[in-house]
Amino acid sequence: MKNVVAFSLLLMLLACPKARAQQSDTTFYLLTCGPGEEVYSHYGHSALLVSMNGRNTVYNWGLFDFDAPNFAWNFAKGRLDYYLGTDPLNSFLKGYFYEQRYVLSQKMNVTAPEKREMLELIAVNLRPENVKYRYDFFYDDCSTRIRDLLEKAIGKDLVYPPEKNEELPTFRDMINKYQVQYPWLQFGIDLLIGSPAEKKADLRSRMFLPDDLMSGLSASVVMRDGKKVPLLDEPVALLDFDPPAVNNSFLLSPVFVFSMCFVLIAFLTFLIRSRAGNNLMDFVIFFIFSLLALLMIFFNFFADHPQTHSNLNIIWLNPVLLICFIMVLNNHGARIWFRLVLYITLLFIVTHLFLPQAFNAANYPLILIILLRSFARSEFSWNPIAFGKNS
Repeated sequence: MKNVVAFSLLLMLLACPKARAQQSDTTFYLLTCGPGEEVYSHYGHSALLVSMNGRNTVYNWGLFDFDAPNFAWNFAKGRLDYYLGTDPLNSFLKGYFYEQRYVLSQKMNVTAPEKREMLELIAVNLRPENVKYRYDFFYDDCSTRIRDLLEKAIGKDLVYPPEKNEELPTFRDMINKYQVQYPWLQFGIDLLIGSPAEKKADLRSRMFLPDDLMSGLSASVVMRDGKKVPLLDEPVALLDFDPPAVNNSFLLSPVFVFSMCFVLIAFLTFLIRSRAGNNLMDFVIFFIFSLLALLMIFFNFFADHPQTHSNLNIIWLNPVLLICFIMVLNNHGARIWFRLVLYITLLFIVTHLFLPQAFNAANYPLILIILLRSFARSEFSWNPIAFGKNS
């Protein structure tokens, strides 16, 4: 189907002058879709609508295949391929109507030569060797593909509005505003995304998010004979729904849950004096932190996601925790390893405000748990929470 569409577009472009003249009747629209309830849809979606010869076709760079071989592994590894697909407008809207998500349409004010260039670029994108692309959340997604298409078609005549560099948000700021209603999702993403997310995002860079693509292009102009023409018309609602309402309770937030875990572990630390009881507690605690440390190692050094590299959460979720878990598992004291974890954790607490990365507030109860249990096993002579050697 994609080959047929690409071939048809090329035929139109290479056909007789009458066919070329029809390009003046071709209209392009930016479609901006509201957020959905699925994790991958929380940030909304962008697509391109082309109205030509009585047909309304949506070009969608945001498709991926859940049933593809090794989908979960490729997603974790950063090797997830997205692809460009086409849909009639009615079919596209049915999906969003079913999900109760709004869809806004904005006409693009582009000239006939620019339309011809855009059609040619779409045809090239639909070639079998180009239809798939390696997804990158910050730099190459359904929204940036539309931005790049416009930049190539319009060229230097496309002018973005100026902005002050000191007021620029970071990439982490940009995604966090969509996650504030989903504190567990925000905790997980803050845990896995590293210091590259602290880079400042100018207006063009912020267009990786559909709403920011819409607002950025709406504020942009095209130079026509020395005059500034708005790139986009005012938005028209094709579907009008409110964003999904999310009822959050602080009592279910990661900050509160982890804080209660810390209080419980602190209580048990002073209550349980036997080595057997402490071993059981630390088996669970260091097993969980060992898994998180393995995640840090994987996403820092082995995943292809650029955004998960240089993640300074690996300081407090460090590989020494794995050794500590093995020591607990084998019922060995090995106080040197627990002291090393203690010192590294203390160092992180002292220096974290000066590190070039923002950290989620829910991290701190977890850090205190590591601090408390590593101190309990450090076997200092002045340790008030040391436990007995007998069970």
